[in-house]
Formats: sequence, C-alpha cells, structure tokens
Amino acid sequence: MPSRTPAQSKKSKAAATSPAETHQQTDDKKAALTTNHGVPISDNQNSLKAGVRGPTLIEDFVLREKITHFDHERIPERIVHARGSGAHGYFQVYESLAEITKAAFLQDPKVKTEVFVRFSTVAGGAGSGDMPRDVRGFATKFYTSEGNYDLVGNNIPVFFIQDAMKFPDLVHSVKMEPDRGFPQAASAHVNFWDFVSLSPETMHMLMWTMSDRAIPRSLRMIEGFGVHTFRLVNAKGESHFVKFHWRPKLGTASVLWDEAVKINGADPDFHRRDLWDAIAKGDFPEWEMGLQVFDEETAASLDFDVLDPTKLIPEEIIPLRMVGKLVLNRNPDNFFAETEQVAFLPSNIVPGIEFSNDPLLQGRLFSYQDTQLSRLGGPNFHQIPVNAPRCPMHNFQRDGLRQMQVPKGRVNYEPNSFDGGKPRECPMHGFTSVPEELDGTKIRKRSETFSDHYSQARLFFRSMTETEQQHIISAFSFELAKVETKAIRLRMLGHLAIIDADLYAGVKEALGMEQDAEAIQPAVAPRDLAPSPALSILAKAPATLRGRKIGVLITDGFDSNLLSALQKAAAKEKATLMIVAPKVGGVTDAAGTRTEADAPISGAPSVIFDTVAILASEAGAQDLAAQAGPLDWVSNAFAHLKIMGHTAEAQPLLDAAGVKADEGVIPLPNDKAVKRYIEAAKNGRLWQREPTLRRPG
Repeated sequence: MPSRTPAQSKKSKAAATSPAETHQQTDDKKAALTTNHGVPISDNQNSLKAGVRGPTLIEDFVLREKITHFDHERIPERIVHARGSGAHGYFQVYESLAEITKAAFLQDPKVKTEVFVRFSTVAGGAGSGDMPRDVRGFATKFYTSEGNYDLVGNNIPVFFIQDAMKFPDLVHSVKMEPDRGFPQAASAHVNFWDFVSLSPETMHMLMWTMSDRAIPRSLRMIEGFGVHTFRLVNAKGESHFVKFHWRPKLGTASVLWDEAVKINGADPDFHRRDLWDAIAKGDFPEWEMGLQVFDEETAASLDFDVLDPTKLIPEEIIPLRMVGKLVLNRNPDNFFAETEQVAFLPSNIVPGIEFSNDPLLQGRLFSYQDTQLSRLGGPNFHQIPVNAPRCPMHNFQRDGLRQMQVPKGRVNYEPNSFDGGKPRECPMHGFTSVPEELDGTKIRKRSETFSDHYSQARLFFRSMTETEQQHIISAFSFELAKVETKAIRLRMLGHLAIIDADLYAGVKEALGMEQDAEAIQPAVAPRDLAPSPALSILAKAPATLRGRKIGVLITDGFDSNLLSALQKAAAKEKATLMIVAPKVGGVTDAAGTRTEADAPISGAPSVIFDTVAILASEAGAQDLAAQAGPLDWVSNAFAHLKIMGHTAEAQPLLDAAGVKADEGVIPLPNDKAVKRYIEAAKNGRLWQREPTLRRPG
C-alpha cells in the first residue's frame, strides 16, 4: 500500500494561520489552489460575508462554483442523505403562537397541517444499510396555507463545520475514497479522520457521532433538530431567535455497536421496515415540536455565538417550550414517486419564519435548490406531486425541462396590462423580511466568536452517563484503529486530550498507543461548563415497552399458558410480540396444539428485539444447545445486555450459550412471573452487565 503520510512542498506552510481553523498555504503560484477557471484562491475556509458575522454575499463566485460543482457530482442519487425512508402525516399546534410568529400553520390548534417527513443516513448510497454509525437526517415538509415550509434538520443539534465553504470537503472526506471506491457508509477511514483532525471546529460534532446517537434503535425513537438559529417574526414585525427541536413520544433509544453491525447483516432495511410496519398496523409515530425562543439581548449574553452551527444552547439555560405534535399516519403509495423525489429546501420558508446569518445556513439556501436541478431534471421539480404546494400557486415562470403544466394565455411577464390584474404583488400578505441593519466590511474571515471548538465538546462528554462515556471511548477507538497513518491518530489524540483527560486516556489505552499525542494549541482555551443532563439518552430514558419488540423463542412442548400471558402483557404495554421457533412452520405445545411461528431462528436473530423470552421444554432446550444458530441467538441477547425471561427447562441452553445469572436473567416458572419480567424489560438494557463482558477497544 502506498504511503498515506501527508505530503508537503518546500514552499507550503503547514501551520495554521489561525488556531481556530486550518489554512494550508503556499507561496508558489504554480501550486496555488484555483477555481475551475484558473483564478487563484486566497481563502478556502471562509465564504465572503458582509462583516465576520454578516450574511454571505451572492457575489462569492468561489463559494458558488465550489458548491455548484459539488451539487452536480452525482445524478440522480442524492450526494448525501441518499438512503432514506419517508411517511405522510400531519402537524398540529397546541395553541396559537401569535405572540412570537405570524406563520399561519402555528396559529389555530384546530388545524392539522399536512406533512411529509423523510429520515435518512448521510454518508452511504441509496443501497447501503440502515445501521451505519452516522448522522440521521430528519426533514419535514409542511404543506401550509401560505406555501411549503421545509424544516431540514438532523437527529443531532450541531454540525461538523461552521461555513458552507467546507461542506464539499467534509462530504468528500467521509465518502468512499475516490481511487478505490470504499468504504461505503463508514467514517472509519483515513480520509475522514485526516480532515477532521485538521479541522478543530468538528470536535463537538465528533462527540455526538461517536456517541450512541449515531446508532439509533428506530427512526421512531430519534430526536430532531433544526441545527441552525432561525428567526420568528410576529404580525407587529417583532422578531425573536429560535431553535427547533423534535422530541419522540416513545423516548430516545439506541443499539450497541456490535448489535448495529449484526443488524445490518441480518436486515439492512431494519429502520425502514420498522417505520413502515409501525404505521401499517396503526402504531403511528409521534413527536412534539419544542422551541427555544430568545431575544437579541439573551443571544448576546451567551458565552458562544448563536450563529455558529457547531454550538447548541443547553436546555438548562433556555428550556424547551413544547408547542405542537407531529404524527406520521400514512405510508407512501410509491417509494420512488414520493420518498425519492421529495425535494427539501431550507430556502422554503413562509411568512413569520426567517433565516439568520449562520454562514452554513446561508450556503445551504443556495445548495439545496441547485442540487435538485440535476437530481430531478430541471427547474420544474416543484410540480412533482410530493413537492407541490397544497395552496394556490401563481407566477409567470414558464417552460423548462420536465414542464408538466399547461399555462394558458399570452402573458408571461409582469407588470402587464392583461390578465385582469392577476397575479400581482401582495404587500399585505406577501413575504417580507424583517429589517436588519447591515454595516460590515466585505471580508473572507471567520468571526472570533466562532473560535471555541472544545468547551461544548467537553460539555457533551461530561454530560453523559459513565456507560455512555465508555461507548464514546469505544467508538473513537474502533474508528481510529482503522486509520493507517500514525500521525493522524496522534493528531486526533491531541484534540481528545484537550476535550477531556479521561477520554484521551481511554482511547489511547484502547489503541495501545505508547507515543504521546501531538500537542494541539487551541485558539480559545476550553472552559468547564455545567453538565447538561438533557443531552444524555440514558439519563432521561423512559421506563416503557411501548413501540418496542419482544422476541419469544418456543420449542416443542412449550407452555402455552406462559405464551398467552406474555402476549397479553405485551398488548397491554403496546409492544409487539414476535414468536420465534426452530422452523417457521411452528411447534407443538405441551397439550399437543400446533402454534405457528412468525419467523424461524435463522430469520429473526435476537438483535432485532429489545427483550427476549425463552419458553423451551427440556428436550427442546437440549436440541437447541447442540446448534450454533440457537446458541448465537441466546448468547447475543445476553451480550447485548437484554432482559431475558426463561423457563427452568431452558437452563441447558442458557448454560451452553454462556449466560450467567444476574438480575436481568429472569426465571418464568409460571404466568404470574411474567409481570416481573415485563417490569424489568421496561427499564431497557441491564447496563451493569456490560463491564463484565467488554471494555473499550
């Protein structure tokens, strides 16, 4: 394999000109980075803005060329978020929000606004699996009475980069390496870690992607975030900043990494199937919309910049106000026509909602619209039914590729003397931007208020439970072990040493690295912030089995009364129970009655269940204990920390699978014991078991 040690010319400058961002520079004109037309580029890290905290300027030809080229690199599959699952539903506000916004869909609690939601992974292609370690897209299209509003977010409240100028570089680094075409849907490779280790602004987001947030149990159990700061404007013209949140009614849940790998092998459509099945049987997923609303004075008082997309506002500082619910109640009629052709645009806003000067958001406003021109064949993608507004739409834009309407009349311009005065400008109801005084120098520079890259990364790690911290250490260890360039591993360890000493020590030990980490000089020394328990999944996990799946393994001679008790308990908890048997044809119970299985052991591994119960007869247990498949089924359930109910007769199978007695292994001597099993299962996994089974590395 050729060396991957980063090369450097004699005239290049490796040191960053600002510790807040890496500028790799050269004095050699022949080695200069240029536009596609040969114009040398002076700054490839920052877009051109009206002042360091001002809006991005459309005249920035370097940004527009870079983003445009990136947007059109693949057709027709999406560059990012290619693997997606969607559903129809509605949004309903709890009470009028007229005091903070004039947006029509946020006024009347009696109105249900139609929506289409698309969930997605980011890095992999359309044919990749559902369970990589990755961000999940959470995009919602509201078909409001004033036009379409698209809230295009993720299941993580921050992002890797601060300026849209770096988006192509970020995605190129995490995608398949261009010479070899792999790895697919994976960040565990040298290119990604080279880029992020040279980009300190990514540190906070890395903490999230190395956490359990990046391997969710179900799309029905992920939180959603608008990521950026937006503005809400009321009828009086008064504006407030806002951060958008989605909170799942089922609670937030994840899987273990070993479990994710095995689920991807057993059922690469696991998330898509889970969402479809839940909606099909009437178990409609539901989220609450939460808002963090604050004014300019509050924004100025915070110790970070609200325009920085790598930062979040802890809920302990600005609590969420829950304002409405999102319900998904209908599966797509056609996957391609709807889920694939839906086009989400951050630029789709309605009166009462406006943008901020977040430089990443400013670039997205151009990029998403531009991308659809290639992906959906031209400027008329808004006519595709899933993209079309549900309110009247009138303008003078005509023709173009994929034109599906037949506009009538001789007039295609405005102002005009014809058409009876329609359509015309509408100052009373039309979209108007809130006045904002701008007086900035035209400049390519990052605001100094964006320079603290480590304090919130530290905040996130220290807000996790000990279990979650160990998972983060394990994830960093796994990913960095795939990086063959030692210098990049040492550089990344240098960043981790700044974030938290225990994090650094844990990853270093797991990697077996004896050499000291590279010394990194932060632009701003990190501060110790108060922990935010709201950032932890486990700290706020609800005790519930609702929406979860129970796997019950039965053999010939099983106790049907015990199965019946489990089925009744599952129904009461609104959980799904799936019967698993050695063969799909089923087995015969102790009374001689035949019971069909929902799936055979080979087709329903224990990784797809949240908890399991083993109703085996003595002969059935001995038979399964002699087979590799059933042993894996049981041993994986134990290794993945699941609550396990079992009959006494199943003990030989548990012993052969290496299951050790603990409070999560619950005997089921009769149907009365089912209650204890169910109560234990409602608490999720037995995390106390994990240190006895695995350690980071």
